[in-house]
Amino acid sequence: MHNKPKYTLFKNTTYALAGLVDVTKHESSFKLQLLLFLVASVAAWLLPIDIVYKFILNISLFLPIMAELANSAVERVVDLVTKEYHLLAKQAKDAGAALVFVSLVTTGAVWICTLLLAFKLV
Repeated sequence: MHNKPKYTLFKNTTYALAGLVDVTKHESSFKLQLLLFLVASVAAWLLPIDIVYKFILNISLFLPIMAELANSAVERVVDLVTKEYHLLAKQAKDAGAALVFVSLVTTGAVWICTLLLAFKLV
């Protein structure tokens, strides 16, 4: 029988918040993503568009945040396994960076499409 520790919603939330704090403290890319999130979020709410469009714009801003968290996790695991150059380590880190890039492109596309619709330009 496995003696797996019992997790509670409170413990899991504590771990999640500790992860957010740690990544925020130690990852400059994540800090930049947070700054972009805040600036774009304020801009979205100040735009003279319907509230539904504002929500769409704001929800899309979470994609790069989530991607950056995943990328940070990949980088930390790779660094835990090896500090030396290894092709698989490079590929794992590159894939994490690609995730962030794709999330930014997707968010940009959502913003362009949403704003075109909101301002009735299409």
